[in-house]
Amino acid sequence: MRTTYEIGEILSSAAFSSAANDLRENHDRFVEDIVRIAEIPAPPFEEDERAAAYEGMFREHGLEEVGRDAIGNVTGIRRGRANGRAVVLAAHLDTVFPKGTDCTVRREGTKLFAPGIGDDSRGLAALLAFVRALDAGGVETEADLLFVGDVGEEGKGDLRGVRHLFTEGQYRDRIDAFFTIDGLQVEEVTTIAVGSHRYRVAFRGPGGHSFSAFGIVNPAHALGDVLAGMAKLEVPDKPRTTYCASVFGGGTSINAIPEEVWVEIDLRSESQEELDRLDGALHALVEAAVTTENARRKTEVGAITADLQRIGQRPAGKTDHQSPIVQATFAALAAFGFEARERAGSTDANIPISLGIPAICLGSGGTGGRAHSLEEWIDVEPELSARGLSAGLAAILGTAGLRSDQS
Repeated sequence: MRTTYEIGEILSSAAFSSAANDLRENHDRFVEDIVRIAEIPAPPFEEDERAAAYEGMFREHGLEEVGRDAIGNVTGIRRGRANGRAVVLAAHLDTVFPKGTDCTVRREGTKLFAPGIGDDSRGLAALLAFVRALDAGGVETEADLLFVGDVGEEGKGDLRGVRHLFTEGQYRDRIDAFFTIDGLQVEEVTTIAVGSHRYRVAFRGPGGHSFSAFGIVNPAHALGDVLAGMAKLEVPDKPRTTYCASVFGGGTSINAIPEEVWVEIDLRSESQEELDRLDGALHALVEAAVTTENARRKTEVGAITADLQRIGQRPAGKTDHQSPIVQATFAALAAFGFEARERAGSTDANIPISLGIPAICLGSGGTGGRAHSLEEWIDVEPELSARGLSAGLAAILGTAGLRSDQS
């Protein structure tokens, strides 16, 4: 691992200067890649078309061991000094948009508009730009650089791509540090992993006619008890902890006691301890709701039952500010005129952070807005964009290490 002291040596090296120059001179190619990637649909759990194209791009860029793993991640290696250790550079393939969404990119001046254009098409294109810049500068790193286009970052994907990379993937025992290139502003460095537990809670009962069967247990009442109980839960502001009952369903007719009702619930915290405490409180509310409804109404034809199905789990944690990856990143950003600040977020970095592997989420540069909407946009004005990319590349080299005779 490199230190902040060595960032100055990296920035003054001829190899890095050539690489940064390539990011500026070939910025149009970077923009072309963003458009090409964004216009390939990648709905949740249906990333195959984009993954196939991205795999081809990795091959075109001369990476080694290019392929797709068992979960669908696209991987490729740029060799370092053959020490076998690796720093991961990842961006996610999936978007939040369903099949059939129009992904055509619209351009207005330096602004590009399209669903997923910044989250994370720009990040995927940044990885390709980094490969080209490193090759143009003849940069040799100490550690291998493992480039990854991963699946399942968004929503119910539950970080399945990076989870596989670190638990079952062939490179899992070689990774020393992890960058996910996601988002835009490079100043916002995600070092705090916001954990989450997500549930689908279903209450079931015998059901019946709303008039003639009145008095039997009603699963909707049990659900109401849970929601009322959640509204009274107290959680800390620091570490930030939240809960939300988000999606609801059930019932068959306005004049029928439902046989089933359900809710999807999102629990989040910057602290794993607080998240687990909140998780326990939810379980207690569900258990109490079942007991209460079965005690206050008739159960001769059947009782209330509840099923808590966990549909998402992201671990919480933090990468220490004194770790080399954070120190190198902050030093690199400062050198390019960016005022870095740590932030909390739920990203692919959650998985390595929870495993004790230094990891951050870093933006790819530039500005934008309306993420997760059909009017998502980014600004690819070249000066700020290339400066952000150069700062990101410096942070990567400050972590992976630049060969001593190049610095």
